[in-house]
Amino acid sequence: ANTSARLASLKQMKEASLQAMFPQEGETVPKIRFKGFEGEWETPSIAEVFELRNGYTPSKAIDAFWEGGTIPWFRMEDIRENGGILHDAIQHITPLGVKGNGLFEKNSIILSTTATIGVHAMLIVDSLANQRFTNFSIRKSLKSSYDPMFVYYSFFGIDEWSKKNTNSGGLLSVNIPLLLKQPFLTPSFAEQCAIASYFTNLDRQITLQTQRLEKLKQIKAACLDNMFV
Repeated sequence: ANTSARLASLKQMKEASLQAMFPQEGETVPKIRFKGFEGEWETPSIAEVFELRNGYTPSKAIDAFWEGGTIPWFRMEDIRENGGILHDAIQHITPLGVKGNGLFEKNSIILSTTATIGVHAMLIVDSLANQRFTNFSIRKSLKSSYDPMFVYYSFFGIDEWSKKNTNSGGLLSVNIPLLLKQPFLTPSFAEQCAIASYFTNLDRQITLQTQRLEKLKQIKAACLDNMFV
């Protein structure tokens, strides 16, 4: 029970930290910050920071788009199976299946903006995703101003915003024009790195406890099997 209690408390801590260490809607400073950082965060709009592109599915009727493919093509299932940092996909496409704009860049974000809304992941490989996802890539001129892991953790707030701001009628989808106007709250690069490493460490502990719990379940199942041979 200790492992599962520890896992639950780490997950709670992450939830609480995401609330406290990023400014909440309408605010420009977080409730809690590391020593030595002060002043308001900058408030460029999402449109100013990111270029957006839509995911898509190459035609399944054309074998040449799929057979022997090596380019990762992500779906919601990939996030469910492998979490929020994605380096390979369950399914792959060929270069022939890629449209003119090319691939989604490594270190960009995919956010589910239709059907299941408000789930995001970071792509750590050049790849593509299906049409449920919108891809957010930091503009070239701003790449050196942002820590990719800070951006990844910032998107938990954008997940929540997305769930609350959907278009009614037809297929449920995020109100993208409104999303583009929202601020992407930006502290100094040093503060971004401090926040990112705090959450990266927290996620590492969560993964560790999750694996431990899985192992305990397997051991328990094996013991039960042996008891009734």
